[in-house]
Amino acid sequence: MRSTPFSLLIAALMLVHIACNNPSEPHVRSETPNIVLFFIDDMGYADIGPFGATAYQTPNLDKLASEGVRFTDFYVSQPVCSASRASLLTGNYANRIGIHGALGPGNTHGIHSDEVTIAEMVRTKGYATAIFGKWHLGHHEPFLPLNNGFDEYYGIPYSNDMWPFHPENPAAWGDLPTLEGFEPVGLNTDQSRFTTDFTNRAVQFIEKEVTAERPFFVYIAHPMPHVPLFVSEERAGLSGAGLFGDVISEIDWSVGQVLQSLEDQGVSDNTIVIFTSDNGPWLSYGNHAGSAGALREGKGTAFDGGVRVPFLAKWPGVWPAGQTVSTPAMTIDIFPTLAEILGAELPTHPIDGRSIESLLEGTSTEPVQEAYFFYYHTNELHALRSGKWKLQFPHSYRTMIGQEPGKDGIPGKYDYGATAGLALYDLESDPSESIDLAAQFPDIVTHLVDLANAKRLELGDKLTDVEGNGTREPGRLLLQ
Repeated sequence: MRSTPFSLLIAALMLVHIACNNPSEPHVRSETPNIVLFFIDDMGYADIGPFGATAYQTPNLDKLASEGVRFTDFYVSQPVCSASRASLLTGNYANRIGIHGALGPGNTHGIHSDEVTIAEMVRTKGYATAIFGKWHLGHHEPFLPLNNGFDEYYGIPYSNDMWPFHPENPAAWGDLPTLEGFEPVGLNTDQSRFTTDFTNRAVQFIEKEVTAERPFFVYIAHPMPHVPLFVSEERAGLSGAGLFGDVISEIDWSVGQVLQSLEDQGVSDNTIVIFTSDNGPWLSYGNHAGSAGALREGKGTAFDGGVRVPFLAKWPGVWPAGQTVSTPAMTIDIFPTLAEILGAELPTHPIDGRSIESLLEGTSTEPVQEAYFFYYHTNELHALRSGKWKLQFPHSYRTMIGQEPGKDGIPGKYDYGATAGLALYDLESDPSESIDLAAQFPDIVTHLVDLANAKRLELGDKLTDVEGNGTREPGRLLLQ
């Protein structure tokens, strides 16, 4: 039977309807997706539901994992606050740019003006930029966010325990300022409002920029669950798992508020959301610390409990929902990944990260780096990871094994006399780094040592007295 023009029209309309409602059809990829980056302080690998937490619920992070990509082997470059943030925002190993440890009120250096942050990079593509929460890359004006690519800043300049109420050394700290831009708007602010206030400011920023029809980058750097722990009055006691559970549940609430705002503003499908942490749990604080699960040690060590962190990312229609990636990656890779997505130029100076977009898209499982290097203290190379292998170099470290844990905000005492020898671990079969395979695989050890020696020539290593020829100076305050 011959088709009439009317029947052909109906058939065509049906095909259009099917195509428009078929989720398997390719998503039209934006060249300027909005970007929301959560960076949580001292959250352990196993502190949220998608990575094993069971004592409390994290429904919004569970949803983010089901709708996005979960990396099981994601790392920070150093297991400490400032260094980790420097790597995230610049795509560099922190020791390349002269940022070590955790900067405090007494420091007179910070991020150098010549370094390029994610905020400065996305600005070249017309983005509005904001940070709400903890900065920690220098508290003097030249080093603050508004001089490093951000249009708005509301938060604290360094860690929330650097204040007069520190349980161990209150005399060491002055007042903790809360800053709006460059100006203090509070001293020793009620920290129970931090997570709520930073979340609300992020939501307001999103609404404002959607109304202005500008793409936006918002960096939400929650101070929690770094001690001292605080939770808002309206969410206290809701987790059923004590103060630490309440704090994590409120961070989950924060993620939910932001995701809901993106939905309400109609930009969820055009927004990249990334959630990760700056290092592992601060184990000496006992019931006020999180968990690294089966991983060894925690914050302040180059064992996986200190440097492997939870990582979730979502870009609807572009990155497959519910995908799990076990290929190693690191925070240094986020900068070049976003640059590739936006078609932005990379800095003219060397950076260490490589784009992991192929891993996020699910088009490849091949590592983008042959090895990742873990430095600590003042430029000491403690370990590296290459594929499934982790090589620990001889060094001393702190441990809570055999020590009395802290309780209710008062820390226990670390044993600082622990030492590591040269040891090789297969992290696929031994994530706890408990079985040294160096004697069984000498060729692998030799290859990894060669990789380390090449990196030492570039970035240095205090433990082997190598200076390094590829490092850059931090910014320094000119003192009168």
